[in-house]
Amino acid sequence: MSGYCDSAPGHPVHASYHDTEYGFPVTDDKVLFERLALEIMQAGLSWEITLKKRPALFTAFEGFDPAIVARYGADDRARLLADAGIIRNRLKIDAIITNAGIICGMRDSHGSFVGWLDANHPLDKAAWVKLFKKTFRFTGGEIVGEFLMSTGYLPGAHRDDCPVQSKILTANPPWCR
Repeated sequence: MSGYCDSAPGHPVHASYHDTEYGFPVTDDKVLFERLALEIMQAGLSWEITLKKRPALFTAFEGFDPAIVARYGADDRARLLADAGIIRNRLKIDAIITNAGIICGMRDSHGSFVGWLDANHPLDKAAWVKLFKKTFRFTGGEIVGEFLMSTGYLPGAHRDDCPVQSKILTANPPWCR
């Protein structure tokens, strides 16, 4: 992601995400769910559009609490599809709602979403993609790769000479273990 390390610092939209979130390890299921949802929403669009809509998405999906989103029904789907502040794509919205239910199921099998990720770590990208496609909806190679890089499960979020990379290494992301 060397281009991101060149263009994001100082950028009004990308800087904060690049400097404080992208590539750092995540252990909170709500944050993991948000990151997966954002990657799904980004498919076919620019990351800048997705980041600009992030606050509205956070509100629309009630803080990305999987337990709340998993209970969404027809009225919630209609509300989301009518919300001009978010990315309104029925397939993406349906996938996010379905994936919330899957994440809730992981609480029984692995204690949490992070527990499931940790139980399957380490895998290479191809194996992660296969596992995600089997487990979740709307999760192709690019979505899975970016999700795992953004949450510290795969390397490659930053160049080695990017100042953020040393902070990430200090945080000991799963790909370093």
